[in-house]
Amino acid sequence: MNYLDTMLGKTVKLEISGNIERVGVLIDFGQDVVVIYDGLNYVYIPSVHLQNIRLVSNVSVISGSAFERTDVENDLSYRKILNESKGMFVKIYVSGNQAIHGYITNVLTDYFVFFSPVHKTLWIPLFHLKWLIPYPENQTPYTLSKDTLAVTPSALKMPRTFEELLKKMEGKMVVFDLGNNPEKVGLLKSIQNHMAELITADQKPRYWNIRHIKMVNSPNL
Repeated sequence: MNYLDTMLGKTVKLEISGNIERVGVLIDFGQDVVVIYDGLNYVYIPSVHLQNIRLVSNVSVISGSAFERTDVENDLSYRKILNESKGMFVKIYVSGNQAIHGYITNVLTDYFVFFSPVHKTLWIPLFHLKWLIPYPENQTPYTLSKDTLAVTPSALKMPRTFEELLKKMEGKMVVFDLGNNPEKVGLLKSIQNHMAELITADQKPRYWNIRHIKMVNSPNL
């Protein structure tokens, strides 16, 4: 028996990479993802970021909650959740203290494409997503109309991998990790040996390990 089977329907506390803690009732899990209900939202968390999980007996998220998983052959997976979320409004958390609102438009080999009404098209490596929360039915980010939220297709043809994507962006202005660090905004000069050479506003090169780039967007694409 999987140790998570003993926690189904019970309130748990999860510690997630990035000093994040979430509390909720464990309602489902798959080979690489767990699902909790926190009293308001269903939260999907990739297992790779789950540092520890423990029962908490002094917190009640759902009064008298009881849950029995009915699908004996559970095929829930992180990739399946991403694919089934395409076109649905969701809130995602990748890094820092900022959640991003919008919807997934495509899922590739090791990254997915996300459209945000604020940041427009974002390309996000699969590894860096910490959690995903679907919006309640008939709700939209910022109360915007669905017409307003219609995606503007990027002119960039989507390659299979995130590194190949960055190579296609060579010579373009890019923003890494939403630009919270000014040294992550600039002209992407080259991608070599898993490093991105970025020329910042002060005309100095900065070299970033692409495995640690959590997301990228570009005003040119």
